[in-house]
Amino acid sequence: MPRLFHALLLLCCLGLSPIAGCSAEPGNDPAAPKATATQALTFYGGPRGGTFNHFANKIAEVISADAPGLNVQTKPSGGSVENLLALCSGKADMALVNAGDAFLGRTGKLRCTNKKFADVQAISFLYETPAQLVVRMDSGIHTVLDLRGKTIAVGNPGSGAALSAERFFRHIKLWTSFNHLPTGYAEAAEDFARGEVDGFWILAGHPNASVMEAAAKTPVRILNLHEAAMVSGFYQLYPFYSRATIPAGTYYGQTEPVATFQDAALWCARSGLDGHAVYDGLKAIFSEKRLEELQRVHGAAADMSLLNGIRSLSIPLHPGALRFWAEHKLDIPPILMP
Repeated sequence: MPRLFHALLLLCCLGLSPIAGCSAEPGNDPAAPKATATQALTFYGGPRGGTFNHFANKIAEVISADAPGLNVQTKPSGGSVENLLALCSGKADMALVNAGDAFLGRTGKLRCTNKKFADVQAISFLYETPAQLVVRMDSGIHTVLDLRGKTIAVGNPGSGAALSAERFFRHIKLWTSFNHLPTGYAEAAEDFARGEVDGFWILAGHPNASVMEAAAKTPVRILNLHEAAMVSGFYQLYPFYSRATIPAGTYYGQTEPVATFQDAALWCARSGLDGHAVYDGLKAIFSEKRLEELQRVHGAAADMSLLNGIRSLSIPLHPGALRFWAEHKLDIPPILMP
């Protein structure tokens, strides 16, 4: 009888140990045995009409199809900062986040909150996100100084777009000189077409669907933002931003290239996410077939590659991502170590 009791007790302990936390987060060890059951993951994307939303949906689709045992469901969101909050709270397993927001969040310097987002780790670089300020061609708005007294849609509350707009315009001392509306891309494009706003701000890969929609209905001008950023010292204060160019012909009627500044879109995970989920997700997305597919359906994916996988990362890598990129012989700097 004592032997039977001890055997039953041992079985109970073994069955309950993952719940009781007897091991030190085994899911974070990429070398641990894979789970055989399907793992459901939540992926936060972005607002309707945005590049975040497009990439989140496509990444979720590919991982669910190509990574055995993973089922990824996307959820729309307000954007970058909302996604940071969702990752830290455990509501999201994966999400897209702007590199600048990730960096400022990790150091507790995001303007919207004093919270430190230390439980977020990078998976990979995806694409550059240039700022695009769209106005009517016949509006008389030729530079940012002409925005005084105008009404501009700057992005959803909690989005990387809205924060970048405020960051930029406060820096050049124009934030209080025009009316700024907290409106997302798709709605902003519709309001713009109806003449209800004088322009709208985008922080996304190009071509952007909402800008394309607006340009198809009325001639547009995209303002040069690089000049104001350069002369004001914006790049020195926020080194995660860099110069970018919107090539001529990106949008209907755009005959000249436009200089602006850009952030970068990062694929991120909550720090406690299973290492195999991250590793297998990367393996699916960065296969030759899937990379070609992503680049074919959206121009913003042009720079996605195994060589560029850790480009523009502003926070440490997830352990599963570290294993993947180390296997592909990338030189990983100490600052990106978990």
